[in-house]
Amino acid sequence: MAVKLKLKDTRDKKHRKLTRSDVHKAARRYKNWGRWGKDDEIGTLNFTTAADIVSAARLVRKGKVISLALNYDQHGPQGGKTKYPALGRFNPLHLMLRTGTDAYSGVLDHRKIRGTDDIIIMPLQCGTQWDGLGHILYYDHMWNGYDCRNVTTSGAQKGGIEKTREKMVGRGDYLLVRTGHVERCLAAKSWDGYSGGDAPGLAFETVDWIHKREIAGIATDTWGVEVRPNETEDTNQPWHWITIPIMGLTVGEIFHLGDLARDCAEDKRYEFLFVAPALPITGAVGSPANPLAIK
Repeated sequence: MAVKLKLKDTRDKKHRKLTRSDVHKAARRYKNWGRWGKDDEIGTLNFTTAADIVSAARLVRKGKVISLALNYDQHGPQGGKTKYPALGRFNPLHLMLRTGTDAYSGVLDHRKIRGTDDIIIMPLQCGTQWDGLGHILYYDHMWNGYDCRNVTTSGAQKGGIEKTREKMVGRGDYLLVRTGHVERCLAAKSWDGYSGGDAPGLAFETVDWIHKREIAGIATDTWGVEVRPNETEDTNQPWHWITIPIMGLTVGEIFHLGDLARDCAEDKRYEFLFVAPALPITGAVGSPANPLAIK
């Protein structure tokens, strides 16, 4: 879906600095708590109906599938030089449990079959990923007014990413915003400044547009969706403060949108079947994904 959405650039110095008071006002204006019942745990994903998915499926004409994910490997977006902390996130560590060398040596033949196995160690939000509704808190509360202490050492007891296991499928109810940030880093062969650094992104005022249009989910090719440096000095990631815990918006980050953008420019079609479910990891507050645009 092609739309006009106001983005901010870090060089824009004319915009009035927001304050925590502005964040509080927005929270009162855009609060969706209770909108889908007091027990809801998926927020704006409720906007996508079965009819919407049927309509989205009808958009498939060429059978062309475009992945919107970066590969999960040691070359991922974490670990680049930045003046901001990366929240302890690191690139995936892929390790082999059984290799072809093991098989060749015969040490596995007692199992009467030769094969290989592997494991991966990774933060769930180190690459192309969805933020779960337990990821950002508004003071002592998470989405739908749940006490923030529902997120324990055992994971999110409310709003866990597994509750979305049959969602993230649709068309214009999901909005993808390309800034070119991922492509710039890939071209430079450097992720310096990407994670937590300065970036183009959505202005705080876009929460009004998103709320009015009942967007189910939004994803961008940046580390944190909103413009950085942020538009406030007393609140970190103010857009996140409102969209996730107050509106219940599903937010995707670090999407690789270059191939899709080029294809859309060629065929002049900016809508498609979007399929991007999160991994149903019980209690997780985020999840890696391999989002697909099917045209």
